[in-house]
Amino acid sequence: MGNETLAIHGGKPVREKLLPYGRQQIDEDDIAAVVAVLRSDWLTTGPNIEEFENAVAARVDAKYAVAFSSGTAALHGAVFAASLGVGDEAITCPLTFAATANCLLYQGATPVFADVCADTLTIDPNEILKQLTPRTKAILPVDYAGHPADLDAILEIARARNLIVIEDAAHALGATYRGKKIGGIADMTMFSFHPVKHITTGEGGIITTNDPAYYERLKLFRSHGINSDPRKRHEAGNWFYEMVALGYNYRLTDIGAVLGMSQLKRLDANLARRRAIAAQYTVAFSKLDGIIVPHVNANVEPAWHLYPIRIKRGVWSVERGEIFRALRAEGLGVNVHYVPVHLHPYYRERFSYRGGEYPIAERAYEGLISLPMFHAMTAGDVEDVVRGVGKVVAHYRKREEG
Repeated sequence: MGNETLAIHGGKPVREKLLPYGRQQIDEDDIAAVVAVLRSDWLTTGPNIEEFENAVAARVDAKYAVAFSSGTAALHGAVFAASLGVGDEAITCPLTFAATANCLLYQGATPVFADVCADTLTIDPNEILKQLTPRTKAILPVDYAGHPADLDAILEIARARNLIVIEDAAHALGATYRGKKIGGIADMTMFSFHPVKHITTGEGGIITTNDPAYYERLKLFRSHGINSDPRKRHEAGNWFYEMVALGYNYRLTDIGAVLGMSQLKRLDANLARRRAIAAQYTVAFSKLDGIIVPHVNANVEPAWHLYPIRIKRGVWSVERGEIFRALRAEGLGVNVHYVPVHLHPYYRERFSYRGGEYPIAERAYEGLISLPMFHAMTAGDVEDVVRGVGKVVAHYRKREEG
């Protein structure tokens, strides 16, 4: 392998067709379920929504679930349900998708960042303590790549100060923490059903909670702040409704809900496949000098939405960008998760971030590469990833040593 010319330099690629980093898997049962809804009376705000919500709540050991049109909308709903607004602060981590922080801005609250742990890249509870102020009202931990954050430590901080914990578990459906299922631990937990996640509704998200007050406020928020259900009004022959809060149209359709119900039946199989792929990757890439494989704490079982490797600093003769381009040229649809939120131009301009404020997250970002990871990957796909990464590593190590 060390003598192979890289595709980026004119050699033959490992794959002719690009293997994406993530992709949905749709089967005939999914299609039949969606077709049945298309032929039914209700395409949205119908009976499939509540059925899907109940199924997800039961799956994650939560009392309630409220479905939304996207994971971002669900986070926005959670911030509303928590009554955060102008003058309030909430602590989250910079190594996440921008929506985690943006949902606070939507309600007029201020996101405050705390750096991540160097091993798991989840928010560091010790750094949370440094960011607390009298204005802090909530903590938003992120289960990065599907690895749960240190929830016990976070909840201890929160309970001592009467703070609300909204867990961004977009990556972590099916993960466990100290034997408990993610979804019933935090005050509110968000899951995403984007096509690259463990199950999909097309677009969609959900908040799970054990608190009936949050449950009612979430339902209110996702439907214009109106305090009655249109299907129940229809069944009762009643036209009257009242808007009691400023809500949004964040409803999930019955089309999406029934697709999610069909997909939920395969969640265990999807998780098992992702965990098997992660195990193969870890065995293969732990042997490669210059690569850091994802760390897994002993008390968790990750859901493996992503498999992010890190390029060790000071080992390579080229930067991460060159390695990234070389892997893409081999037909591997690698990605990077994420540009730290505070480094985006909007946050730099609004909050005067210059870079260097969160060194662990920033250093991690400089070396991160997400490898293809989705449950529909074949054995051949996994072998191609292993071969492609090995080929690129062998080439650049040879260059450095030569």
